[in-house]
Parts: sequence; structure tokens; C-alpha cells
Amino acid sequence: MSVYRNLEDTIVALATPAGVGAIAVIRLSGKDAIQITNNCFSKNILNVPSHTIHFGTIRNKEKQIIDEVLVSVFIAPTSYTKENVVEISCHGSPYIIQQLITLFIKKGARMAEAGEFTLRAFLNGQMDLSQAEAVADLIASSSAASHELAMQQMRGGFSDEIKKLRQELIDFAALIELELDFGEEDVEFANRSDLRNLILKIQQVLKALIQSFQLGNVLKNGVNTVIAGRPNAGKSTLLNALLNEERAIVSDIAGTTRDTIEEVLNINGVNFRLIDTAGIRDAKDQIEAIGVEKTLEKINESALLVYVYSMAPDGIYPTEVVQEVQKLARTGLPVIVVGNKVDAYQKELERLVKDDGQMRETLLQQNKDLSATFPTIHISALQKENIHSLKDALYKTVIKGEVRADNTIVSNARHYDALQKAYDSLDAALNGMNNNITADFIAMDIRASLNYLAEITGDISTDDLLDSIFGRFCIGK
Repeated sequence: MSVYRNLEDTIVALATPAGVGAIAVIRLSGKDAIQITNNCFSKNILNVPSHTIHFGTIRNKEKQIIDEVLVSVFIAPTSYTKENVVEISCHGSPYIIQQLITLFIKKGARMAEAGEFTLRAFLNGQMDLSQAEAVADLIASSSAASHELAMQQMRGGFSDEIKKLRQELIDFAALIELELDFGEEDVEFANRSDLRNLILKIQQVLKALIQSFQLGNVLKNGVNTVIAGRPNAGKSTLLNALLNEERAIVSDIAGTTRDTIEEVLNINGVNFRLIDTAGIRDAKDQIEAIGVEKTLEKINESALLVYVYSMAPDGIYPTEVVQEVQKLARTGLPVIVVGNKVDAYQKELERLVKDDGQMRETLLQQNKDLSATFPTIHISALQKENIHSLKDALYKTVIKGEVRADNTIVSNARHYDALQKAYDSLDAALNGMNNNITADFIAMDIRASLNYLAEITGDISTDDLLDSIFGRFCIGK
């Protein structure tokens, strides 16, 4: 859709999810929203105060009652869209909903397009573009962390910081631009030392925001966490223990898991998408080979690797674990090693006290070396022993340090890209000053940085950008 098409129209849409429910809410927005509703409603609402609710009936053109409803009236500019808005709470019958929307369209409204209510709120100055995007994130939030992140952005915490940085840069940019008007006279209105310090200060803030994207993406979308290891290490038992339910088939037969099993685990408000995979070994048949190949693909796509090995006597040595994890883990991939069947390991150590003291010391040293190489947790998945420590380790691996509500965290890929480009443009301006480049080139780089920052809040935007953003919204929002 063109974002500037038919903005004078009054629009209508179902604001609650489609399907049968106790109630549904139909929303109208536009200059004629109150008049159109009034033409169908049993009470006169043309002169009622804003933010009031009225009970009555809505009738069709044959004067038949369609439903008893509550009509909420919001008079411009004190509404979500800054236009006249009416919300009709009716019974949640699909037939009633369809009859009411059809009636409002016949009276002069048109169906809203995806995200058009929030688009109008943005275009009418009710919120900036980053706040509008946060509305969609809030609707899609599936955990306490993603909800808090969306609420923070919707309240303007992120955009306020961007606007403040941009204004500081604008003030200096104006002096640079003034120099260009006096190009013949070789004057310098913008002190280069002060400008350099300002750019470095802004870059420091931008860098922190850019670095926060990894955490923001995790809080918003969850963490792809692959559980991998050799057959019979207890991966499926661990998945069941973490979820506290029998989700995966568990068997003493090696190679039981042939395909991946995915479930979501919420730890302290962060969603971990756990992926149980086929055991890694030389496959015994074609189906198992496909499973092993899929395991390697999932590890390559993961944000966190949990490598499980058996500490029982029939398991593998810690030295082998180190070699295998080093082969599997790409650079930058966080790894937690889980030594499973620790109860069997303790019994084996007790046996070795009598039978083979040297072997006992070797095992203890190898496990110590493993723990020094990778973060390692010892558990018994079958007995659910020490599972809480593993959950703590998962959370702390992702959330490094304290996450506070007043921290500004970037979770939107578009914002991340704009921040990175703004940072690079300021870098170019710094390099220009260091190489005594003329003011017009410095001004060009600063202008570019200002434009990238403005794209975040929507101070500069294009139809294509707005179409892309608001086209992802649901119809009634």
C-alpha cells in the first residue's frame, strides 16, 4: 500500500483476534468515525465527552438488531491515532462481527490495511517510528524479557537517546555548514578539537547501542540452543529434565533420536529454543546419517551449544570431549559442556579408590582440565540432579552482567544497521579531520550520520520503508 493513500478515509477493522470468543472489538478511526457509528447506534453519541462508554444496540438498514454493544468514544486528538476513534465491543460471533463491519463499510468506512491504525498514529505525530515498531514487538512478545524490551522502546527510551545525540550533532553541523557559506574567507566557526571530542563521545554511545543488539536480539527472539553429543550420552533425558516432562523418547539403544526435537524453555524471562539432536558418530544406516548431518547443520545455526557427554564408565574420556567440542564449535559460539550420569561417575571413583588409584587421579585431572577449557556442569539428567545449576549457567551465558529496565537495548535489525552506518559516517568525518580534509567533505559525512539516525525515529523516511514496517502489523493495529 502507499502510506499516503486515502488517509482522509475513515477506516474499520477487527482489533481482536479472529475466531469465536466471548467478546470482540471493532475499531474505527477517521474524521467520520463517530458519525458513522452514530448512524447505526441506538443512542446519540455526536456530542458525548471523549473517553466515555455507552451501552446500546446496533441495527442494520432494515432496523433489525444485530447486537447489544458497548461503544467507546475517543475524540481527536486524544486517541491512539490522534483522529476520532470508536471501539465497539460486541459478542464474539464471527457472524456478528462480519455483519457489523459490513454495515460500517456501507455507511462510509473502508477496511483498514495492515498496520494502518499505527501508521496514522505515526504520521499524526502520536509516536515516532521506533515507538511504532515497538507496538508490533509488544504484540508479538512471548516472554517477560521481550515484553519489557518492547515496553521500554514504546515509552520512547531508545528514541529519546537517539534524538538527544542527533541534536548535539546538528548544533555542530550548523557551524560547519556556516563555514561553507564563507568558503572564500577561510574562517572556522566549528572548533575542530571540540567537534572531534563530540564525535568521539557520540561514537562511544553508538558503540554501546550497537553492542547491545546481540543481547536485544536474544531477549526479543529467544536463544537457539542445540543439545549435542554422542549417542547414549543422555541428551533426550536432559531435554525431558529441563522441560520437566517426557517430551523425547528415551532408550538405552544408541541412536534413538533420528530427527531434531524442538521445545521452548523459559528461564528468568528469556526463551531458550532447545533443540535435541541425533547423536554424533559414524552412522549405521542412511536415516541416521541424515540425522547426524542435520545435527551439524543445527549446530552451525545455533546461538548456544550444550555438549553432553556420559561420565559413566562406558562414556568417553574428558580429553575426547575437548577434541570433539573444539571440532564442533565455530569461533564465537558459546559452549556449555554437560557431564551427565555423575552418579555413575561417583560410584566409579569409589571403586577406583580400591582397584586403581592412578586411574582415579587421571580421571580427576582430566575433568579438571576440561572444566578449565570449557564451562562445565556435572548432572544426572535421569535423577534431575543439579539441573538448576545448568539452567543458571544457560541464563548467565546469554545475559552477561545485570540487565536493568533503564538500560537502552537495541533489538531491531533495522535500527542496528542504521546505528552502524551512523557510526561509520562519523568515523569517516574523524579521518577527514585527521587528514585536514576540507569542511565540505566533513559536512557531507556528518550529514550522512544525521540521516541514518533520523531513519530510526522516522524524521526521515520513505514510502517503501513505511510500507515494509507497517505491512508486518496485524490488520486491526
